[in-house]
Amino acid sequence: MDVKGAMNKQNDVALFLAGKVISAVAKNSNFVFSPASINSVLTMTAATTDSETLRSFILSFLRSSSTEELNAVFSEIASVVLVDGSKRGGPKIASVNGVWIEQSLSCSPESKDLFENFFKATYAQVDFLHKAEEVREEVNSWASRHTNGLIKELLPSGSVTDETIQIYGNALYFKGAWKKKFDKSMTKHKPFHLLSGTTVSVPFMRSYKDQYIKAYDGFKVLSLAYRQGDDDTNRNFSMYFYLPDKKGELDNLLERITSIPGFLDNHIPRERVKVGEFRIPKFKIDFGFEILKVFNDFEPNVAFYQKALIEIDEEGTEAAAATALRAMGCKYIPKMIDFVADHPFLFLIREDITGTVLFAGQIFDPSKSSSA
Repeated sequence: MDVKGAMNKQNDVALFLAGKVISAVAKNSNFVFSPASINSVLTMTAATTDSETLRSFILSFLRSSSTEELNAVFSEIASVVLVDGSKRGGPKIASVNGVWIEQSLSCSPESKDLFENFFKATYAQVDFLHKAEEVREEVNSWASRHTNGLIKELLPSGSVTDETIQIYGNALYFKGAWKKKFDKSMTKHKPFHLLSGTTVSVPFMRSYKDQYIKAYDGFKVLSLAYRQGDDDTNRNFSMYFYLPDKKGELDNLLERITSIPGFLDNHIPRERVKVGEFRIPKFKIDFGFEILKVFNDFEPNVAFYQKALIEIDEEGTEAAAATALRAMGCKYIPKMIDFVADHPFLFLIREDITGTVLFAGQIFDPSKSSSA
């Protein structure tokens, strides 16, 4: 099996999904979500569901040929990308799966084995019929516990009923320190330009050090590396900022990113350049959405929720997401480049070797913590 090719396909799906979510529920607003968390839940569901209709839908949704292909991608990401590196000085990462099944229903030995030994999932048989609200609170508590308390209300009130038969969940947490931290004494408030023509004053982190920046046709890309663990040669985490040259051009840039195959790999700054004016805003945003509002053709007996949060400051980045699926029935001499992110931009947190996108989003107003 071509695992690398399958992973590239899932990375393209991640960007496609980002575009769909933004256009449907996050137009011109702050937004963050986790494609990696969504992929974990859908892969676990496809591998174990008794519904051929749901399995076929997920395979089509993820553009995959088989559950075996999805499982191979999951295994590679789980064993390489999502391994905690904090003990070796790298990013702290935790990805935990869970499944809650109605106690009156049987679970095949094959599915239970997959839950416990392949997906390493918390497995519980619960009483949806009489204690639906208690189960909802249990899942929300589980999500909060495994995201360092950042995701508190994954499943909204009324989302779990006596007709619920299964809930599949994933909780993802990431905390990485910049390879080269910002000097807090240099952080200053400056104006950030909104689409309305007005500005808001927000704290901008600044630096005079050379940066990985490259200018392309109509936009620039900044790459900020996270500190890696000792002897960690299998992966490399970075945060990318995609900044349009002109204010109000973010939609055009988003269209290019989400529609051109291999866009990310073809737009990576490879050289450090001298910077003239350089500043990026500190921000903390959260976002929640129901995927049914994004895809009208989603399986009718399924509801799908995600909440995500991200905060960046002079030290690094903390990000978390929780997802739940509820089932019913050549070298050059570099020139100096400015990178002033004082108008709306896109961002990604990505593992560079596999290309796995952990988090993606956009910033329209860094003074606000947006939630939907």
